[in-house]
Amino acid sequence: MPSIVVIDADDPMRALLKEWLVDAGYAVSDGAPCDPPDLCRADLVILDMYMPRRAGAQFVRRMQQIYPDTPMIAISAQFRAGLDTSACAAQALGVRRLVPKPCTRGDLLEAVSAAIGPAR
Repeated sequence: MPSIVVIDADDPMRALLKEWLVDAGYAVSDGAPCDPPDLCRADLVILDMYMPRRAGAQFVRRMQQIYPDTPMIAISAQFRAGLDTSACAAQALGVRRLVPKPCTRGDLLEAVSAAIGPAR
C-alpha cells in the first residue's frame, strides 16, 4: 500500500485530504517531520506551500531534505488562474504536481495517481 504524508496547517483540510486518500486505499500519516530525517519513509508528500510562519520555497526545500527522492504535490489557494508566479515557483522547486485549493476528491486522487500510481 503506497504511503502518503500530508502536511497542512489547516486541521479540517488535512483531515479531509486524509479521509479521501484512505478511502482510496492509501496509507496516510500527518507530516510531522521525523528525526533523524533518514527514518522518513513515504511514497509521496502532499504539502500546503503557504502555511502560517512558513515560507513556501524554503519549506519545500526543507521537506525535500527530509524526504529526498520522494515526489511532492503542492496544494495551495494561491494556485489559481492568473497567479502563475506561485505555480512557476513550485515547478522550479521540483514539485511534481500543483493542486489548487479548494480541490475536489477527483482532482486530488488524479494528481496522486499520476504521481505514484493507484492504491493497490
